[in-house]
Amino acid sequence: MSEKQSTDSTEQRLDTRTAHNARVWNYWQGGKNNYEVDRQVGEHVAGMIPVIRDIARTDREFLGRAVHRLAQQHGIRQFLDIGAGLPALENTHEIAQRIAPESRVVYVDNDPMVLAHARTLPTGAPEGATDYIDADVHDPDAVLRIAGRTLDLTEPTALMLLGILNFVLDGDEARAIAGRLVEALPSGSFLVLTHPTTEPDLGGHLQLEAMEFWNANATPPVTARSSDEVAQYFDGLTLLEPGLVSCSLWHPEPGEEPVVVPQLGAVARKP
Repeated sequence: MSEKQSTDSTEQRLDTRTAHNARVWNYWQGGKNNYEVDRQVGEHVAGMIPVIRDIARTDREFLGRAVHRLAQQHGIRQFLDIGAGLPALENTHEIAQRIAPESRVVYVDNDPMVLAHARTLPTGAPEGATDYIDADVHDPDAVLRIAGRTLDLTEPTALMLLGILNFVLDGDEARAIAGRLVEALPSGSFLVLTHPTTEPDLGGHLQLEAMEFWNANATPPVTARSSDEVAQYFDGLTLLEPGLVSCSLWHPEPGEEPVVVPQLGAVARKP
């Protein structure tokens, strides 16, 4: 497909009449890559669950801490970031390549606005590689096939699934997708994952009504899961300390007083 054909296809898929997760998430993070419909839905949801902006912020901060730790302490030099969303400050490739310029990063998304912005994404350090591919997490084999053009998937890789499996509504399918992706990676690879939760002690019950509104007014539809359900994504893997926790509590910065949010996060190693 030519670049012009790809651009035309992306523009045809862009729907500015319906709020979309990538753009609303960008709005909650204080970004400008959103439309009026995204801001309206974002404000309504924030009125129902005010902590949503903290969720958006702490999820992004978790990404930064996880990538930094994997690159610096565990020597990971490849990252497969699925459901990457709109570019923001401190993207995966920027963090990894600041520590190890030879790091290779592939972003995966199928949102047309994300893909349009990806064309302007800095390519990062010349010693490494940064690529953005149009693929859907519902087709993990296609993701792996296309990502394999940039990454050597026989080498340890960090699989990043931040806030993406919550858009796979069927629990069995979500587990199968995560399992297929992890299965394709070698020993020494890592799964980095966040997911909204229904756990009441984290305030998860507040999300249920907001998600009902979201599913009626925005796309794609979303679901939350219990900590036991989220823990199943890590079956057969070795969780790093402190395990599966509110993502804000996963190795917070020294002196930080994190806000506990109903968004679980964990990092685990494949034996």
